[in-house]
Amino acid sequence: MSVDLEPAMPARGPSGPAVIELQEVGRTFPGPPAVDAFKPSNLTINQGEYVSIIGPSGSGKSTLLHLLGLLDRPTTGTYLLDGIDTGSLGDNARAGMRGSRIGFVFQSFHLLHHRSVLENVELAQVYNRMPRKERRQRAVNALERVGLSHRLSFTPRTLSGGERQRVAVARALVTEPSLLLADEPTGNLDTEMSGEIMEVFDGLHSAGMTLAVITHDLDVSHRAERQVSIVDGTLHES
Repeated sequence: MSVDLEPAMPARGPSGPAVIELQEVGRTFPGPPAVDAFKPSNLTINQGEYVSIIGPSGSGKSTLLHLLGLLDRPTTGTYLLDGIDTGSLGDNARAGMRGSRIGFVFQSFHLLHHRSVLENVELAQVYNRMPRKERRQRAVNALERVGLSHRLSFTPRTLSGGERQRVAVARALVTEPSLLLADEPTGNLDTEMSGEIMEVFDGLHSAGMTLAVITHDLDVSHRAERQVSIVDGTLHES
């Protein structure tokens, strides 16, 4: 059975149509005892918004990341991504949405050290049905967006930590996703390199990218135009 991936009527906010809509979404892990890792919550992130979600370890950030990234399904509620009810999708359709509409940036860079910077970014499109020349050009364009057009032939081992994370950001951008979802993107970086990555995010936001950054770092959180906190599995608008 095929699933129609066309959104019905996505809600609109001041920045544009909603990219993320959580409607009483919660996640409980079965016990005994059962654990309410993420309590039923509402959250809307509109197109072009830059939102940070901040909370301490054990607050439910990882659970929320897995829900937003379509890596897990909620126990309760409805999650709309670009107006599409993700709960109505089978595993293959969810994987397709995850690959095309969400760009992930993690604390660990997850780069292939024996491949060049350009190849690392290009390989993120390996399942896209497009000519290799077009895939390569899109990879070049993504690397230009993060200021690494002069490092195309380098391998990750020759780069600084900040440059490696910029390669990871370019890899997340290459599929032109609706949402850039970052999990502790500066967790492995020193203060100077963290600042470089946040400047990249500032530039992407200025260009209209929708960003959701999950972090425990107040400095990182305050770079966003909007802050949401998560405490004991419950979201609070700051």
